[in-house]
Amino acid sequence: MAKILLEMKNITKTFPGVKALDNVNLQVEEGEIHALVGENGAGKSTLMNVLSGIYPYGTYEGDIKYDSEVCKFNDIKDSEAKGIVIIHQELALIPYMTIAENMFLGNERGSKFKINWSETSDLARKYLDIVGLKDSTQTLIKDIGVGKQQLVEIAKALSKNAKLLILDEPTSSLNETDSKALLDLLLKLKAEQNLTSIIISHKLNEISYVADKITVIRDGSTIETLTKGVDDISEARIIKGMVGRELSDRFPKREHNIGEVMMEVKNWNVYHPLYNERKIVNDVNIHVKKGEVLGISGLMGAGRTELAMSIFGKSYGENISGQLFINGEEVHLKNVQDAIKHGIAYVTEDRKGNGLILSNPIKINTTLANLDAVVNRHITIDKDKEYKVAVDYKEKLKTKTPTVEQNVGNLSGGNQQKVLLAKWMFADPDILILDEPTRGIDVGAKYEIYCIINQLVAEGKSVIMISSELPEILGMCDRIYVMNEGRIVGELDGQEATQEKIMTYILQSSGNKEVKNG
Repeated sequence: MAKILLEMKNITKTFPGVKALDNVNLQVEEGEIHALVGENGAGKSTLMNVLSGIYPYGTYEGDIKYDSEVCKFNDIKDSEAKGIVIIHQELALIPYMTIAENMFLGNERGSKFKINWSETSDLARKYLDIVGLKDSTQTLIKDIGVGKQQLVEIAKALSKNAKLLILDEPTSSLNETDSKALLDLLLKLKAEQNLTSIIISHKLNEISYVADKITVIRDGSTIETLTKGVDDISEARIIKGMVGRELSDRFPKREHNIGEVMMEVKNWNVYHPLYNERKIVNDVNIHVKKGEVLGISGLMGAGRTELAMSIFGKSYGENISGQLFINGEEVHLKNVQDAIKHGIAYVTEDRKGNGLILSNPIKINTTLANLDAVVNRHITIDKDKEYKVAVDYKEKLKTKTPTVEQNVGNLSGGNQQKVLLAKWMFADPDILILDEPTRGIDVGAKYEIYCIINQLVAEGKSVIMISSELPEILGMCDRIYVMNEGRIVGELDGQEATQEKIMTYILQSSGNKEVKNG
């Protein structure tokens, strides 16, 4: 029988107004990959923050037994000293420092007064080779993609002699190729170094692929642990454990009532804001109709976000050219305020960095994009009106929070996303651009957001959905544009579209000229 490396017993953690963990139990065997799954707000990240010392001993009830020893971690350094290393969803890397500098930041090589840069570089190379990253140790973090940044984080963890690696949503920002490579690396580290991993993910197909055991947490309590080869670990079975019911259809049905063209973009070109000779969006022509969910699909780096932001009041790019029509009339949007006045809203993919003010309450975040609607005649915020608006959207979107006075930073990812949607819904746009609207959130919360999208188009609004998840694009969109290398390389009717057709457009167009619409 395999050795039990970690045992968490009766872990209970309470925040003001909410019990986040309620007598949670978790056992992890040495050398296994153990998945934690559950809806947003179920308590997965909170449990791992308890384990890693982010929530120190004394702020929770229960016991942690690791490597046959009862542990009372006061901070993250205590847990790392035991070989427990956590990698958060938001990577903790400094863009303008090198890979080697990032890997040993806070764990510098050399004496108290002088860093040994040669040893730093040599050790960095050693661990980068283990994870399969060939880039120079002197490369700046800003110059490598998110997939490679994840590998740097794992190499950094290995350099700390990690025995138990915790990964919180490690593939949420990765494309399918990079995600598969990361999962294969975890399997390799398990086979070659007997590394134990705990992985939190909402991508259930990845969980089924990589995990030996799956523990389901719901509403702060442990529901069950499923074992590969013994129990049913199909996506349907995992979802039932997560949400407490069968979820037979991932995408809600809707009536299709598509009208005239709402917005049209013609011959749109955008250049990089720093490298002015580099064209990011290349002669794009698209349109979206009233009551339509329009999908924009493509690999990371295709230019989808840059296209959306450049349309949204030129919030990205330089030397932007082309024509933009709303309801048949050409408009010139100089800034974000102009875009909002013309009925366009953009829900960013980076909800924590650009979408929300995490240190502010839900009520303030909800009204940010339409402050005029909650200003009284004295030109000050009407606090009662602001509160009422926030409560209305909390109920409408089923946001899980005891009060709208709660800071947004205390909410789970799915509930933060609902606040971000509420912010732009309150602005009452005609055209809503959603950039990765369900990234890092669970299937239950996804379904609720899909229902919100259906409600918006039923009201005659237009929705443009950018998503890296092909099943989501196929399940929700009436029509799909395929984008690659800054160009629109294909157009598909939603009923005809398949993953194979989308990938064929991308592969055939790589390095070639534009593919005609299909």
